[in-house]
Amino acid sequence: MGAGIAQIAALGGYETFLYEIDEKQLERGLEMVRNGMRRGAERGRWSETEADDALERLRTDTLIEFLRDCDLVIEAAPEDLDLKRNLFDRLAMVCGPEAVLASNTSSLSVTAIASAAPEPQRIVGMHFFNPPALMQLVEVVAGDESDEPALERATEVARGMGRTPIRTRDSVGFVANRCVRPFFLESLRMLAEGVARHDEIDRIVRLGAGLRMGPFELMDLIGIDVNFAVARSFWEQSFGEPRWRPSPIHERMVASGRLGRKTGHGFYTYEKGEPHRPRDPDVGAERPIFVEDELEEIAGPNAPAVLTRLGSTIANEACFALGEQVASEADINTAMRLGYNWPIGSLEWGERLGWSRALGVLEELRELQGEAYRPAQLLRERARG
Repeated sequence: MGAGIAQIAALGGYETFLYEIDEKQLERGLEMVRNGMRRGAERGRWSETEADDALERLRTDTLIEFLRDCDLVIEAAPEDLDLKRNLFDRLAMVCGPEAVLASNTSSLSVTAIASAAPEPQRIVGMHFFNPPALMQLVEVVAGDESDEPALERATEVARGMGRTPIRTRDSVGFVANRCVRPFFLESLRMLAEGVARHDEIDRIVRLGAGLRMGPFELMDLIGIDVNFAVARSFWEQSFGEPRWRPSPIHERMVASGRLGRKTGHGFYTYEKGEPHRPRDPDVGAERPIFVEDELEEIAGPNAPAVLTRLGSTIANEACFALGEQVASEADINTAMRLGYNWPIGSLEWGERLGWSRALGVLEELRELQGEAYRPAQLLRERARG
């Protein structure tokens, strides 16, 4: 991540300083930047001249004092709270008082990271998505003490890198990772209940929702263990929020070593990296599709049940986030379009499905299965019109 962020910073015209803890790691990071620049030029994302000029703007060192004159420092260390706190304490002593210090954390509290450092008002989150050179979204995260000038500076730099920044409050999962939780968890619940097979759910999502990958394909790609760790983190940080209860299916798969593509076996079996499914037909319709007859014709008899449950829970989580003022409606939708390449944002799922229909689905599921399906107050309000 650090190398990818350095690459797009240099391409954005910024004088860029890449710091690592030792020469071996630094050389590895620099080689990743060089390779990324070369591949991008070969694929026409930028010219060879632009790549060469960007590399000229890149400086490297293993001494943290090397960063003393930077206006913005973006940390991309492993997701360990103590490690990040110590690093930010050192950065606060090394960098000038006007420097903005940003964490690329995807799962830790920016407020907690800033708590041990002097001048926590200049510490913000800048959550880039992987790989940074390809993914357009950056979540600019406001900790409890982050001030507006620091947030504005981070937003300005993200735009200068050619990214699309959104603003989010410091909360569990920020925006994109929070709003995508129902995509995985509800799919796992439906699998456990026998609503549909995992490959059938994936096919319904691809054909009916227009997503490039279904939830089980995506979990295999991310890593079952990684996705389960995120699920547990949400559950623990929320003190047992029923919507975010992890699935026993996840736990069993991790225990058995079925971790997805990286082990050759997850929800699917992978041999020599070959795709496990044929090419989908061209649907030729605006998606997601929630008209039952049309959806059945395109994706089969289970498609309406699967997609309406997914749509309802996805829209509900987005309503919880909006109601809690985690981000604006526009930014919540942008997060899912750019962070996960969805054709429409998660609140737009509710509009397409129909708020009253979504409420009916949630209330029926709540009566049968409990508080995991508690409708957000904002969703209730929208259903009333």
